[in-house]
Amino acid sequence: MSAFAMQQLTAAVRPQLASSSKSRALRMRSAAPAQSRRSMQVNCTVAPKSTDKRIFNFSAGPAMLPVDVLEKAQANMFSWEGTGMCVMEMSHRGKEFLSIANKAEADFRQLLNIPDNYKVLFVQGGASTQFSAIPLNLAGPDDTIDVVVTGSWSKKAADEIGKFCNVNIPWNGKEGKFTDIAPTSEWKLSPDSKYVVFCANETIQGVEFKEDPALEGKTLIADVSSNFMSKPIDIAKYGVVYGGVQKNIGPAGMALVIVREDLIGNARESCPTMLDWKTMAENDSMYNTPPCWTMYICGLVFEKLLAEGGLESMQMRNEEKCKLIYDVIAESDGFYRCPTKPAAQSCMNIPFTIVDSELEAVFIKEAQAVDMVALKGHRSVGGMRASVYNAMPKEGCEKLATFMKEFQAKHAASNN
Repeated sequence: MSAFAMQQLTAAVRPQLASSSKSRALRMRSAAPAQSRRSMQVNCTVAPKSTDKRIFNFSAGPAMLPVDVLEKAQANMFSWEGTGMCVMEMSHRGKEFLSIANKAEADFRQLLNIPDNYKVLFVQGGASTQFSAIPLNLAGPDDTIDVVVTGSWSKKAADEIGKFCNVNIPWNGKEGKFTDIAPTSEWKLSPDSKYVVFCANETIQGVEFKEDPALEGKTLIADVSSNFMSKPIDIAKYGVVYGGVQKNIGPAGMALVIVREDLIGNARESCPTMLDWKTMAENDSMYNTPPCWTMYICGLVFEKLLAEGGLESMQMRNEEKCKLIYDVIAESDGFYRCPTKPAAQSCMNIPFTIVDSELEAVFIKEAQAVDMVALKGHRSVGGMRASVYNAMPKEGCEKLATFMKEFQAKHAASNN
């Protein structure tokens, strides 16, 4: 390039460089080592704003997170504990993140009183990936696994497990439209099966096991995705307990698997490395880069649950919250209807309909106008659904209950 051309190019670019000095400085800061970042005189910290508007989010998942957990994460976003880097920037093998991971597992174990002969795995792929991992770790192609079908998610588990081994369905709630759970005395278990898989709480249909199934000679495997950490679990009664974290614990993108040690190391040769529980157990869930940010937020939630009395206290609060809504439905003289049988009604997911189905869209729209969102039922069943996970405050349930009464008072006359 000639000297004249170079001068022309420089003249053209110089104004753009000058106007973008702020962007350049931000890029330089993000590329600088952590020590240099701490020494820079640039204040990029965003202070938590508790006065910012928060709505009541009744979504089935991803769901609400505790405000104080969000604020703590926000305060540490730019520089976690003064390290000069965000958790999302840390090496998962560095001492900073290892301290986060180790504390998260320790608090999780304490909350659930997990026995020492169980491993805790932080895995990617959500709970649905475990539908494949279960048979690949525990059964051969000709073996049989019992799967109790109480709703949409246990049906999906049965379908997926059936790709890798034989499946026996001891009981299927489809005939009753998944509104109840039969007692174990009515289950027709396979004599050839060692394992019984069930979903502890069906997110879509809103039915929940109220006690652990007692099945002599069988190893229980439970998907607890939508009631995880909402109440205590007697882990020693199970071989495997697993669940996605995006409802009661943290952001989407991870599942927690609690597996008894004698069930690890039996995977088929064809089992993918990332689905082999032994791979994760031997590498402390860090065979590859784990979902670091999700683990961090989960750890903050565990810490909060411990500080607030553990899962026994959480269960009491959850039972009190859901009762507020179930009571309105029961006392509405049929204006509202809950399809599930009282003995199986979920504390987490409350499906309901209105006697005049045309009012349901009005209900959802008017609720949203007063900051209550995600009340539309699942597309496969319709109606409404209020998901009231751990982070939903009592005030949210009180507001919904009051709104339901007022809505009925306004519209009931036209349906008499």
